[in-house]
Amino acid sequence: MRVIETGLPGLVIIEPKVFRDARGYFMETYSEAAFDAAGICARFVQDNHAYSVSAGVLRGLHFQLPPFAQAKLVWVVRGAVLDVAVDMRRDSPTFGRHVDVELSAENMRRLFLPRGFAHGYLTLAPDTEFLYKVDAPYAPQADAGIAWNDPDLGVAWPCVEPVLSDKDRKLPRFKDFDSPFVCDPPLAQAASQPQGEKA
Repeated sequence: MRVIETGLPGLVIIEPKVFRDARGYFMETYSEAAFDAAGICARFVQDNHAYSVSAGVLRGLHFQLPPFAQAKLVWVVRGAVLDVAVDMRRDSPTFGRHVDVELSAENMRRLFLPRGFAHGYLTLAPDTEFLYKVDAPYAPQADAGIAWNDPDLGVAWPCVEPVLSDKDRKLPRFKDFDSPFVCDPPLAQAASQPQGEKA
């Protein structure tokens, strides 16, 4: 697999190695050994699958509060999304910055988000299926988020009136959220570990 750094510490794009022939293709969707070798350390305990009927469905920006924070590995098996991750770690040099990347069934890219990121996505095609692995189970008492359209974040969503849940319409702004997140592991330790192939 190829690991591409995003500029936000710990947040990486992963391009799996795909073996194609006349029948179709084969690939590993996840390998603990390969992730460990690339310095991506997470032990996943739960898989989730979300289906969106139409283009323009926006889910986010979500996270779980400590001590129930989650690292995530996300990808699309049908359709396409604009996936967004916001650095919520108050000791990070990129605190408050975001990355957006298109994930699709066609490009087969994955995004790995360490703990301390808010996450959301907008479907770019109908009948989109979105999968993700998490390293901590769902904890409803820790469920939280920030507003998808917060002007301070400046996310360039390609849709001005997305389909939203009632919960996502009421999320607070970034500046009104006192973040409990810090880098885990500390950035000094993370910098000493191998990070895989750079773009």
